[in-house]
Formats: sequence, C-alpha cells, structure tokens
Amino acid sequence: MTARSWEYEGYDPADQRLRESLCTLGNGYFATRGALPECTADDIHYPGTYVAGCYNRLTSEVAGRQVENEDMVNLPNWLPLRFRLRGGSWLTPDTAAVLEHRTELFPDTGVLDRHTRYDLGEGRILSVRQQRIVHMGDPHLAALRTEFGAEGFAGDLEVEASLDGGVTNSGVPRYRDLDCHHLVHAHTGVATPDTVWLRCRTRTSDIRVGMAARLTSDAPVTARNKNPRTAQHTVLPLTEGRTFTVDKTVALHTSHDPAISDPLHAAVSRVARAPGFDELLDSHRTAWAQLWRRAALDVDGEPGRILRLHLFHVLQTLSPHTADLDAGVPARGLHGEAYRGHVFWDELFVLPFLNLHFPEVSRALLHYRHRRLEQACSAALDAGRKGALYPWQSGSDGREETQQLHLNPRSGRWLPDHSHLQYHVGSAIAYNVWQYCEAGGDTEFLHTKGAEMLLQIARFWADAAEWDGSLRRHRIKGVVGPDEYHDAYPEANRPGLDDNAYTNVTAAWVLMRTRELIDDLPEPRRRELAERTGLDPAEPEHWEEISRTLHVPFHQGVISQFDGYGDLAELPWEDYRRRYGDIRRLDRILEAEGDTVNRYRASKQADVLMLGYLFGPAELRRLFDRLGVPLDDEIWHRTVDHYMHRTSHGSTLSGLVHGWVLARARRAEAWQFCQEALQGDIADVQGGTTGEGIHLGAMAGTLDLVQRGLTGLETREGALWLDPVPLPELSSYGFSLRYQGNWGVRVRLERGLLEIAVPSHDVSPIDVRLPGRSVLVEPGKTVRLELGPEKGEGR
Repeated sequence: MTARSWEYEGYDPADQRLRESLCTLGNGYFATRGALPECTADDIHYPGTYVAGCYNRLTSEVAGRQVENEDMVNLPNWLPLRFRLRGGSWLTPDTAAVLEHRTELFPDTGVLDRHTRYDLGEGRILSVRQQRIVHMGDPHLAALRTEFGAEGFAGDLEVEASLDGGVTNSGVPRYRDLDCHHLVHAHTGVATPDTVWLRCRTRTSDIRVGMAARLTSDAPVTARNKNPRTAQHTVLPLTEGRTFTVDKTVALHTSHDPAISDPLHAAVSRVARAPGFDELLDSHRTAWAQLWRRAALDVDGEPGRILRLHLFHVLQTLSPHTADLDAGVPARGLHGEAYRGHVFWDELFVLPFLNLHFPEVSRALLHYRHRRLEQACSAALDAGRKGALYPWQSGSDGREETQQLHLNPRSGRWLPDHSHLQYHVGSAIAYNVWQYCEAGGDTEFLHTKGAEMLLQIARFWADAAEWDGSLRRHRIKGVVGPDEYHDAYPEANRPGLDDNAYTNVTAAWVLMRTRELIDDLPEPRRRELAERTGLDPAEPEHWEEISRTLHVPFHQGVISQFDGYGDLAELPWEDYRRRYGDIRRLDRILEAEGDTVNRYRASKQADVLMLGYLFGPAELRRLFDRLGVPLDDEIWHRTVDHYMHRTSHGSTLSGLVHGWVLARARRAEAWQFCQEALQGDIADVQGGTTGEGIHLGAMAGTLDLVQRGLTGLETREGALWLDPVPLPELSSYGFSLRYQGNWGVRVRLERGLLEIAVPSHDVSPIDVRLPGRSVLVEPGKTVRLELGPEKGEGR
C-alpha cells in the first residue's frame, strides 16, 4: 500500500461488502460496486450498478399494510467474468483454495486493481490479475481487463463474460420483505461477432435500459443468449510463462439520456466506437487528473490519505457529468441501496465544498430542487399550508418518499416512521441556494430560480408560525428536528414536537434572507417574481416580524432542543454502555426493551449544535440578537457541553458536526470527533452500514472541515472571510478553490502563516477579510499573513 492507494490484502468473506462499497468505481453518471467479477450476488458479495436519478416504484405488503417505496434501481450487471479449467468447476474465492489475494484501489487514477492466485492442486496455480475502470471521460463506458497466467501447468481455460438482466434490489437485508424486482422485459442479442447486447426496462417508471459489451480475447469468441443473460465464451490455451489477456468493454445508456433516440442503439454504437483498453485507460487517467487539479487538497499523513479517498468518492458520485442530469445528492452515493438511493438534506454538507470547486455541479443539484418546487407547493397545499413543503426524502418526482414503516432489526418489529416531519429540509435548500450564489456570484440564478425557491420556503415558514399571546412569540409546532430520535412527546397521541430550536432559528434565517433578497431585486425582476408567485406586498413585512419573534426555548441556562426537552428524564448512559457496548442506535435498543427514546434527554446526532455548523460565531450571535434572545460565549459553551454528554452519535454526520463546533468552542477535544468523522466509513464505525453504501454527506463534510471549518472561511458580502483555528493535529494544510471567476486560488496554512495565491488572469482582485484586518489580493499575486496565537480562540 502506498500513500496514494488503498490496499486490501487477503480474502475474508466477512469484509467483502465493506470492500465492495469502498472500491466502488463511478463517474457521476453511473457507478459499479467493487465486487469480484466471478462472484454472483449472495450473502457475501453484492455486485450493483446504479445510474444517477434512475428510480422505480413498487408496492409491497408489510405488517398487513400496503406500502409503496421508490428505489434507485440496481441495473443489469455488466461485471460477470468467470473462468474454469476445461471440464472443471467455476472458480471463486469461496469455492477454491486461494494462495494470494490482493485488491488495490488507486483514487488518483480511478483504477481498481485485483490480483489472485488460485491453488488448483498438484502444483498447479492460476494467476488472475484485473484492472477495472468506470470511465471518467466518457460517462457511458466501463472496461475490465483480465490477465491469466499458468504456473506449473498447461491447459485450456474456459472464460465466460456475460451481461445479467436478472438482478434484483437485494443489497440491504432489512428491505428483503419488500418487492425488489424492478426490471422487466429483458432481451438479449448479438450485434457483431465480438459484441452482445441486453435491453430491459423498469417496471413502473418505464425507463428503458440499453447495455452492450465487446469482448476482445487472445482466442476466438463465441456468444450464447438465454434471457435474461447474454454470455460470450473464449477458451485460452494456457502455457507457463505466457500471459493471456481478455478485455471487456461495456456501454450503458438509459432513456433518460439526452441526445439519443434509443438507449440500446446508443449503447451498441458507443461500444463499437470505443478504443482498446490501453487507450481508454489513458484518457480515463487524464480525466481524473483534471478533476484532481480543480479540487487539489494537500494534507499530510493518514488524515490526508483518508481525505483523498473521501474526495474520490464524492467526485465519483457528483462529477461534472452530473451537471447534465436531473439528479440530486443520494445520501449513500451511487455505492449501494441503503436509504433506497433517496435524496435527504445531505447537500447541506456537500454543496459548500462543490461551490468552491465545481459550481456547475452545485447549480445542477439546485436545479433538481427547483424542478420539484411545484410538487413541494402541492405538498404544502395538501398539508393546509402556503408556500413550499419539500420532502424529507426525495426521488424521481419530488413527492415525499419517506417510508411509512421502518424495521427495527433488534426487535423485528415494523414501526411507524415520522421522519417526514423534518420540515427543516426546506431551510437547508434555501441555505444551499444562498451559499452557492455567495460563493460563485451567480446573481442570475439567485434572482430567478433561487428567489422563487426562497420565497416559497419563506412563505411556508410564515404560514406555519403561530402567534402565542402568552409568550409574545411565534411558534412552529409538530415538527421533527435533525436529532431524529425524538419524534413525539411521551404518551402523546400524535407525532411531532414544538419549537425545535434548530428549525425555528433556520426558519428565521430564511425569512430574513428572503426579505433582504426581495428588497435587493431589480424592479423588473421583483415585479415578475410577484406576478409569478402571487406575492402580496404585505408578505415581506410579515416575514420580517416573524423572523424577529420565533420562539427559542431554554432550560437550565442552555438552548433547549425543543420545547419541553428539559422535562424529559436523564438516561443512565453508563449503564447502557456497560450492558450493550455500542449504543449508537439507542433508539433501537430502547424500543426492543419496550421503552422509547422519546422519554429521555438523548440525541442521535447534533441538533441544536447544527446551528454552530451552519453559522459562524458572529452570524449566529446576530441571528439570536434579531430574535431578542441572548447568546454569549458562556451560554453557547454550556449548550455544547450539555448535548455532548447526551448524544449517542448514531449518524456519521454527528462526529463531523461535533468536531467542527468544538474546533471553535473547545479545541482540545475537537480532534477526537474529527477522527471519528474521518474513520466513519473506512472503519465502518456504524457497524455494518457502509457495506450498504458510503455516507456521502459525512465524506464531503470532512473535506469542508478542512476547507471552511478550520479556516473559518465564509463567502459573504462580496468578500472571502477567514478566521483560522488550526488544530495541533492538523496545523498544516492547503487547498485550491474557485471563487467568483478566479480559478485555482491557492490557500495554505502552515505554522501560524496563512498564504493566499491568486493566479494571473483578467478578473477582479479578491477582497480577503480576517479579524481586524483586510487585504486585496490582485491576480498574479501571493500574500502571506501571520496569524497571532490567539486567533480562533473561543467564539
């Protein structure tokens, strides 16, 4: 293993699902898990291929109820390539003796390398080496090179390469009671002597899929079709000392693709035009080199190595190719079937990084939300509200995809799921719009689609806010906060909580920003927006009032997670740790005991502390000042302490947010949580969940921790604001970014020195602001600024 690769030595069936997720290859259009080509889907292996935005909806009977679920579809498996000695059994690491097995992932080049030596008995050894790519230059191509070598024998080796349309969505055990057969009408055929094809479609969404494979071998190739599979065969006359090569090149299209008439025709044509493996590999490496230049990240040691892996997986899911798609941010990447490929609020952790490197991708992801604005307005209307109510889980068309029931694996019971009450997802979308436009200066988007989204989200919050005469405050009732554990009051007969602090403060921010935006719009655009949305001239004034009067509850001198939180019982944390060890999923433990987490002051992940993640110290104080609520360093530090000791960290996002907040509140303890965020997927700290798909938000969030969290970087008021808080464990790092037309701006922090370099080009200088000083950095210039030892301390 090198500093630039991830190597897995030996074969252990128990580790395969995790390795397959972490060795997934993709290009932003589609991705394929890192399964061994000779192995089929079973309890050990799960080869899955997923196209961004490709969903299908099925109805299943669960616990006596008809429930509807939409899934990101596992498409036909292009990987299969199996082999055996003539007349023998097909070889896999599960059925044959393995002398050596090594898988190595090269994130810099997007190549997965595999080497296995099979013991065939009587001194005979078969060597298998494979290189795999999912092409980053051409998003519809993938290729697999297999090299066979004989040691101690000569003989014929049968090789079969196939396309398999008989796959199902069965990668998540707790979903197996649901209907998982999403593909129908699989047909296969032969296009040319070396090329076969497969076509099928999804059952209800009727997305047509076309796939074609070309096999190049050192021996003749024949084909055999038997729906839903098509197979190509070759027999290699192995001799000792000679390497035999088989190359499989695959093209994939769906009817969602632009500029094609038929996905099968497009796939067959593309694979026919594709060059050989060596040329494909060269152009693939070039495409990856271009991405790395735009997202350069320089962090030393093991943290830097992990961060590069995280960046690799972010770019495989959300690349410049994503800009051409109608797709959101799948919470588990294109790496598996957990959460059914749905879109949650994870772009809140992803877009801040993309904004400063790939703004065209951020814009496309916001377009995904805007296209579903009409559906969000319909959802609000159905709920008896004005404005836009975005779904907590989104898929193909913007309707609420949150499951009605979820399974507790500990108790085996199916339970009602109330997480759709996380209306704060609307504030996350508004925040993403604002941050994108601040970073890139995209006033055209802000004044058009962005303004429309902000207005309708603000309108929803204004309508949801109820005036409480006794408190002299507005209140928002019946919601669920980011914590997710708490979805109702103890003994309540309805779900929902009142005055979740995170929800109310972010709603106040949305109302404030939307009012400011409408005031700042050019008059012609303001008039068009009012005509388009039916905006009443009195509405912005009403928003202003609510943005200053939303209720923020407190208890014992700290911000309450929600009204009544302080009345809940304290959980005997040490007792539960002693009894169960890992208590990250405390909600499942308590439910299996016949109890409920709703009775306790116990959080799954950061909730109130998310405010310290979204807003810098100064902005958060200003928000509370507008609300007429005191917030000083002492109150905030007490609040941080309170929730740190009452959080089980049942989400990979929790360590990230705590590390971010503690970097400014209590630096000595920050690194522990930063480490947990870095280790989240590579060590599978959530206990088996990474094998079902990586946690994209947490991965992107660790990148943003370096980019914005430790530097205090903010893009606002036309300036680049910096207030570094170097951690002793991560005191030297650098990265490049793109800021308002300036490409390749380099920022480096090392030993109390901040260096900013702006490349030469014909754009405006960058206004850089630090606490107590500012500097204008002209194109072609580098500035070096000394940071005092007190910088970044406290708030």
